[in-house]
Order: sequence, then C-alpha cells, then structure tokens
Amino acid sequence: MKIVRVDSEVADIAYGAVEPEGIRLHRGSPFVAWEPTETVVGWQEARLLAPVIPTKIVAIGKNYVDHAAEMGADVPERPLMFLKPPTSVIGPLQPIRLPADSDEVHHEAELAIVMGKVTKDVAIEDVGPYIMGYTAANDVTARDLQNLDGQWTRSKGFDTFCPLGPVIDTELDPQESLAITCRVNGEVRQAATTADLVFGVGELISYVSRVMTLLPGDVILTGTPSGVGPIEAGDRVEVEIEGIGLLLNPVLDR
Repeated sequence: MKIVRVDSEVADIAYGAVEPEGIRLHRGSPFVAWEPTETVVGWQEARLLAPVIPTKIVAIGKNYVDHAAEMGADVPERPLMFLKPPTSVIGPLQPIRLPADSDEVHHEAELAIVMGKVTKDVAIEDVGPYIMGYTAANDVTARDLQNLDGQWTRSKGFDTFCPLGPVIDTELDPQESLAITCRVNGEVRQAATTADLVFGVGELISYVSRVMTLLPGDVILTGTPSGVGPIEAGDRVEVEIEGIGLLLNPVLDR
C-alpha cells in the first residue's frame, strides 16, 4: 500500500491510500486506527503534504562509505545519530528556504524509515512489525554552519530542511538494492542503492530504540550517499527512490 497525506476541498487534511483511480480518503490515521471512505479524490484535486509529521526525526550520519570519504572521515564504528526538529518537515513541491545565516546549503538524498508502533529495545531480527513503511527524504544541511559549529543542530535544523514524501510505501524492501537518486535542475548529483548502506534498517532501528523510545510516525533518516553539493535559489531538487517515487522541492531565498 502507498499511503499519502493530502489537503483537498473534499475533506481538508486527511490520509488516503493510492488506488488506480486516485486517492481513497480514509478516516483517522494509519498510526492509530483508520477506515476507508467512499470518496476517491483525483490527483489534480489534491495537494500532497508531507506524509507524516513526526515527534522526532532521528538522522544517521556517514552511513555510506563513499559519503564518509568525501567528508574526509571514516565510517563510524556505530551509527552516528543526530536529531532534526519536526518543524523542519515540508512536503512535495513546498519550497526549501535558504537561511540568511548560511552561504552554503547542500542537498542530501536519503531513504527514510517511518515507524508504525511504539518501539523500545527491539532486537535487529524483530524490527519488521514496528515499521509502517518508507518514504523519501532530503536532509538539507547548511554545510558552512556544520563545519563552524562543530555539532549539527543549527546546520540541520532550519525550517524547511527536511522534505519528506511523496508517499509512505508499506511493502518496500530496502534489502532489494533500491536505487536512490538526487537531481538538481535535471542534473544527477547522487546515485546509489540501499545495498550500499553501512548499517541497515534493522541495525538502525535496534540501535536507536536502545537510546530513545520511537513513537508511531517517527522517522529515521538512514544516511546519504556521495555526491552532496550546493543548492541555490531558483533550483529544483529531486529525490527519487525506486518504489517510492519522486520528491520535488524548489529552492527559494528566505
């Protein structure tokens, strides 16, 4: 199933499931209880929103060997965690706003895990039932501030710095070597597969859940491959993940 969150004239903001005819709106939330309605909204009648607003976004750094190398670092011995605030989340077609405090903002295409249940101290082999599905993400980063501050809260935490979408795919298997691509104005900047992840989905969920309780709708960003680079006002950034679809965001000055 592909789950979306939409705004439409029919039902304001609602969750829905993708069907051949359009989006079947549902009552409630897929994270608690939901049921299908008789209403199917066409794609042109609905505005896609970020598929989830998490209580927290746990991001993983340097989880691709080539990206760690381009950052002049080794792959960590254990997952390198940091947090992005929920206020950084935007959806498809919403603009990434460049902050006045930074002169070097980069794109970072990533596979995102969306949690479906309360998750704490789960073993690697038991993570499956806790996963709602997967979506695409862009871990937008003010690289100059990241280097200046020595820690990553400010550089990763600006409003609009976490595009998510367009759907949550509940049947995706990241072990199938899914292609991850980032394009800026049509030019390919990043190209890799989920097979290149150093720490896989099971390892990440297990590790994070030993530190903090993950709640339904929380998101884990699994890391970005090599090829990160600057974005500027007027650019159009595309993050595409095989099986999920295309997440497109324009870039604007604040």
